[in-house]
Order: sequence, then structure tokens, then C-alpha cells
Amino acid sequence: MENKTFTMDLAGRVLKIETGILANQSHGAVTVSLGDTVVFASAMMGGVREGTDFFPMMVDYEEKYYAAGKIKGSRFVKREGRPSERAVLNSRLIDRPIRPLFPKGIINDVQLICDVLSADLEVEPGTTALIAASAALCISGMPFQGPVGAVRVGLVKDGDREILVINPTYKQIEEGRLDLVVAGTAEAITMVEAASKEVPEDIILQALEMAHVEIKKICALQEEFKAIYKKPDREPIMAPVSEEAKKAVEESVTKAMMDEVSGKTKGEVKDKVHKIEDMLADKYKEQIEAKIMSKRQLNETLNGMLEKNMRANILEKEQRLDGRKIDEIRPISCSVGILPRPHGSALFQRGETQALSITTLGSPGSAQIVDTMDEDIVKRYMHHYNFPPFSVGEIKPLRGPSRRDIGHGDLAERSLIPVLPSKEDFPYTIWVVSEIMSCNGSSSMASVCGSTLSLMHAGVPIIRPVAGIAMGLVSKNKDINQGYKILTDIQGMEDFAGDMDFKVTGTHQGINALQMDIKVKGLTIDVMREALERAKQAREQILYEMLQTIPKPNEKLSKYAPLIMHMKIAPELIKVVIGKGGETIQKITAECGVEIDIEQDGLVVITAKDQESGNKAVEWIKRLTYQPKVGDEFEGKVVKVMDFGAFVEFLPGKDGLVHISQLAWARVDKVEDVVTLGDTLKVKLMEIDDQGRYNLSHKVLLPRPEGAEDNGMPSRPPRPAGPPRRRF
Repeated sequence: MENKTFTMDLAGRVLKIETGILANQSHGAVTVSLGDTVVFASAMMGGVREGTDFFPMMVDYEEKYYAAGKIKGSRFVKREGRPSERAVLNSRLIDRPIRPLFPKGIINDVQLICDVLSADLEVEPGTTALIAASAALCISGMPFQGPVGAVRVGLVKDGDREILVINPTYKQIEEGRLDLVVAGTAEAITMVEAASKEVPEDIILQALEMAHVEIKKICALQEEFKAIYKKPDREPIMAPVSEEAKKAVEESVTKAMMDEVSGKTKGEVKDKVHKIEDMLADKYKEQIEAKIMSKRQLNETLNGMLEKNMRANILEKEQRLDGRKIDEIRPISCSVGILPRPHGSALFQRGETQALSITTLGSPGSAQIVDTMDEDIVKRYMHHYNFPPFSVGEIKPLRGPSRRDIGHGDLAERSLIPVLPSKEDFPYTIWVVSEIMSCNGSSSMASVCGSTLSLMHAGVPIIRPVAGIAMGLVSKNKDINQGYKILTDIQGMEDFAGDMDFKVTGTHQGINALQMDIKVKGLTIDVMREALERAKQAREQILYEMLQTIPKPNEKLSKYAPLIMHMKIAPELIKVVIGKGGETIQKITAECGVEIDIEQDGLVVITAKDQESGNKAVEWIKRLTYQPKVGDEFEGKVVKVMDFGAFVEFLPGKDGLVHISQLAWARVDKVEDVVTLGDTLKVKLMEIDDQGRYNLSHKVLLPRPEGAEDNGMPSRPPRPAGPPRRRF
């Protein structure tokens, strides 16, 4: 078949989909370009690994440095290694809207690989990669209920007003107040990811509506593409369902028994579930031993029935597992300063979910340098999220941060960046770590709240406090048109068995971050408006509780925090402070015990352990960069003695001539009669001649004898000639 390209206009750039050129052994392979950005995506479906009882889809977003005409910055390793955090976040971005569009129960291995082959460095390629992954699946023959489209939306300045734009450039995102990624099908929005700067809810809703218009066009283009290139259907393998186990549970577990599965804590609920599981295991012991059914099949069937019962109780009676109303937040407790040595610490607890957040302050030089395919930046605020297995009562090996950990840390980071003070006002590097000590849902939102408290305790002058809440949804038969209920502050089982996980963070002024995933086919703007309004009410309530603990940032930093002092010097004097080969700045840091960071505009930031060492470094730099003025007095060192006078170094690197006539009021026959090499001498700057040379006087600082006359500064004799210059 002749290769055909499918194109459309997307915000002034050409979106193009094509196949048949690359990777023809792949089940689905496409190349999608947007302007000069080109992403290749492959989709493969395999068999089933033994013991698999979940959908093991793998998504990898690969950054290729050559795509941006760039060689990796490391001197020793040039090959791409572990994916950057941005690459991990884009992998999650692709996974989240695609995974729910496979049939429930599929257990085949599926792998999606998205390679960025060319990057125009104007528009971030993550959404293009998502479109490419969807297009590859559409023609692969897999049971994928797509396609999916995605766009990025920005809120940028246009004169005196702000406007929403599709696929903003890096510069527009940096200068604007919104970076919103929206993914969805032709019917509905299915995923939202946003970073914003206190943007009101109504503007967010406008952006979502605007994005879905473009998503529909992208999905229509993929449908055209799919109609021509789709391969024969590939039959999926579904997790086996035991009819015997299903019948056994339905006959043995009554509605009343399921309604009793409730409690304020996860432990209470689990204990009641385990009692039913034990009853089933005893009742059907013979069938289990005969391998007609297994305990696992019984438990899985029971769990499915309990989830359905929970959903029915919420829809019909607004009854939740822990007895809360549908708009009620779990009990909140906050405390700060619980760790003695860290610069800031706080514990935020909502229900059973606990987040211990710790703030560390460091010098500007401690900032993180990020070297990726499409950007080289310096991060002065870093937020890390850790989710150890004990937080949910499990045992697992620790293997470093998971993709989930990275994603939740990024969400908290985006939430807090808009309220941080500027570098000029607070030049510290800030590192916050959220340790999840216990979890029953919404741990990422607890980390946002706990980190706000920790920053305030550390004395970071944040503009306003930030809180976060997770909203849920339960719909009848997975269709909101048949009825739905929105839940505030969802816990673990409501998240897992519900139809939406909608995380919203922000201040009193507006939204700072969004993250939404849904499992229903259609979610209208009206439903999202209702969820955002309820989330706003919940944020206000949480902020009130937080401010009862610490109403404003501490005015003083911890005594263990480093002291930072800053000063401004002329940019042309930076080389004076650094010295030849860094000799001068190394001497200052070693002798004063400080760290020194110098910006290109002449901002000098000194990080010291105490005031004394900081002041010593400041004075040293002041002397180095001081611009002498006529009339200034100094105490200098005699560095050279000549017949006509002495040269005195009155500032580091600066010396001037004290003429023999300016050594004393009385006549001096020989310079050595007054000073010798190495002497300390008080001098006054009398003149800076047209060649920039300094003429000094010592005698004017001595008592003037009666009748002594001052004949002014004599003309400076020429410096003695040095040895002849050699020519090469």
C-alpha cells in the first residue's frame, strides 16, 4: 500500500501522522511530527507471563540528545543513561490516558516506546508523543478503545490582557501563568495535568473547553489514519474468572454482611473483610483442596462485590465506608518543629494519611543543574516524595524512587513554586522532602500541606500558604448521565474503586496545580466545574486548620541554617574577586570558611556558618572591589622603595606612589630614613592622574608643624624602565 500522510493545522503548526517507513516489524509504528518536532512510536503486544494477574503495560518516553543537536554535558558519559525526571513524567503522561482504554482484565504484555527524533525547542514534545502512542495503538490491532488526543494550553500576556493559547512555546510557558496538558477522546476529557500561578477556576474551565475542541480534531485525524492502516485484530488474553467462586460468594455473602464492612480506619475495614474471607475459606475448604476454586479467586470475587456495594451505597444513600458525608474532610491535625536539627519540619495528618515534610536551606551553589534533551536549567527549589512500604502495612524491597514517587514529588513542586520568594529576596536553595509515614489515600495532597507548614516553620517567606485536596467521583454504571456523586477527600478504596481522581492544589487566590485521571467515558465541563468548586471549599477549610498551627512564616531562620549575605559589585570587577585561575576567591573561601557564588550581573552571594565569617568575607570583597576616591584614607603596606618615593599597596591589588616630598613635613633626604620595605603606612589619596595612577600622601595625616608650607603634589616621575622586551 502506498504510504499516505495525514495532516491538520494545530495552532499554526502542521500536525502530521505517517507510517510504513520505519520499524515495519512492529505491531504498530508511526511517526508524528508537529512543526520540526518528530516523535516515533511503536506498540507491541506479547503473551502472558506466568502468574500475571494485572495489565503489565510498559510505557517509555525516550529523550534523544541528538534530537536537539546537543551532546550530553557529562565529560565521561555521553550515552543516554537513566531517563531524566522530565522523561519519567512524560512516560506517566502517556500511560495515564491510554491504560483505561484497554479492556478490564487483559493480562497481555504491552509495550509502548516513544522516541523523540527531532526537537524544535519551541514546543514541549510530550503531547506529540502521546498522540504518536495513540496512533500506533490504533493501527496495531490491539483491543484499544481509542484514539486519544492531547494538547498543551498556556495563559500568556497579550498587551494589557491575558489570553489562552494552544501549544505555547517554552518562552510563553515560562512567562505565562498556566501550563496545562489535556488529554481525551472525542467524547470526553480523560486526563488533566497543570502547573499554574494562582489561576482562577473559571479560566481553567475555559482552557479545558478550548483544549477539547482541538482534541476532537486530533482524534478525527487518527480515525482517518486508522481506517486505512489498521491491522487484523489481535485477540487479548483475559484474566480467568472462576464461575464457581463467583457463585459461591454470591450465595454466601449477603447485603447486610457487606454493609457491615465499614470503619474509621483502614485496619477496621480490613479486619471485617478478613472475617468474611476466613468464613468463605472454611465453608469451601473441600472445593479449595480439590482445586475447583482457590482462596485467591474467592477473595478477588469478594473484593469486587464489596466495591460494587460501596459504590451503590454512595450513589443511593450518600453513605461512605468511614461514615463521612460526601463533602466531609477527614479530621486534620498539624504540628511544626518536631525535628530539632533540620531547618524546618512539619507533620500533616488527614485521617490515617501522614506526611512528614522536612525543609533544608542551602547556598545558591547547592542548586540542581538539570541537563536534558531540551533544556539546561538551574533549580533552586526541589521537592522529593518518598512512599515507603510500611506506610501501607506492606513489605517490599527499596529500589529507589518509583515513577509514582517522581510524579507526586513533581506535583508538590509545581504547587509550591508560585508562592516562593524571589532569589533576590531569599537567595537560598530550598530542598523539601515529604516522607509518607502512613497512607490511606491522598498522600500527595498531604505532602503539599505538610510542605507548606515546613517551609513556614523554616522561615521561608512564602507569599501565601498552599493546600491540596483529592476529589473523587462515583457514577451509575460508569455513566454520569445516569447519575453521579462527587466525593471530597477520597481515601484508598474510594480512589481504587471510584471513577475519578482529581487532585487540586492552590491558595486563597487560585489554583497552583491540577492532576486528574478518570475511568468513565464522559466527563462534562459542568461536572468538572462542580468538582473544582467543591475542591475550593475544601482547600479553604484545610488552610484554616493549617493556619491555626502557624499563622505566618517564622521571622528568624533556624540557628542551624546557613547565613546568607549578598552584595553587588560592578560586573567588570568580577575577575578581580575571582583572581587568576580562581586563586583569589579560593583564598577567601578557605580563610573565611564560606561559600561564594557570583552572578553575571555582579550579584555576590556569600553563604557562611556564622555572622563573623560572613562579615570577614564581605569586607575582603569590599576591599578588593572598592573604587578609591580622592580624599580617602588607608593603611597600606610599603611594597617598593625607590629614590623618589615609596609605593604603597593601600588596597588588595592597588598601589600608589608616596613621593619623597609627601613622606614628612620636614625635608627627607633619603626615603629609607622614613620607611623601609614591608612597613605599614597611613596614607591619603590626593590625586588620580589621567593615566589612572594613584598619588598618595603620608605627611598630610601627620600633625603640621607651625610655619610648614605645603607645595602640593609634585609631578610623578616616570617609572624606571624595565629590561628590554624580548621578541619572538
